Amino acid sequence: MNAVVSGLPKAAADLSATLGLVRIVTMEPGRAAIEYACGMHMCHSGGVAQGGFVAGWIDAAMAHAVMAKFGHDPVPISLELKISYFAPANPGIVLAEGWIEAGGKSTLFAEGTLKDASGRLLAKGTSTIRMIPAQRVTAMAGG
Repeated sequence: MNAVVSGLPKAAADLSATLGLVRIVTMEPGRAAIEYACGMHMCHSGGVAQGGFVAGWIDAAMAHAVMAKFGHDPVPISLELKISYFAPANPGIVLAEGWIEAGGKSTLFAEGTLKDASGRLLAKGTSTIRMIPAQRVTAMAGG
């Protein structure tokens, strides 16, 4: 397992591994950049990444930007996620970047992009994020 993932709780480590996390490039308050490895097992149509992975990469970058600013409590929960696809993501390294665009203490608006290794824009995303206390999230999950 990737060293970046090893310090995370098992569920977060499993998710990061499933998404192909390579490394966290930048994580500073309100901004994050993460490299992922897009593998053929994530693709359809002869080498085009399935759109759910693209959405997941951008969503994770936006969440990391929020966690870099606020920590892990409260927990950022997506209320709405919109992804616009501009070009196919193909096997190889992709870079997801996310940042907080605006918001207050309980509701935030984030944006993100996905680029290939040459810097070509593949997709953009926006998200409305609700900040929920960690204890409440755990209770909602039945734990």
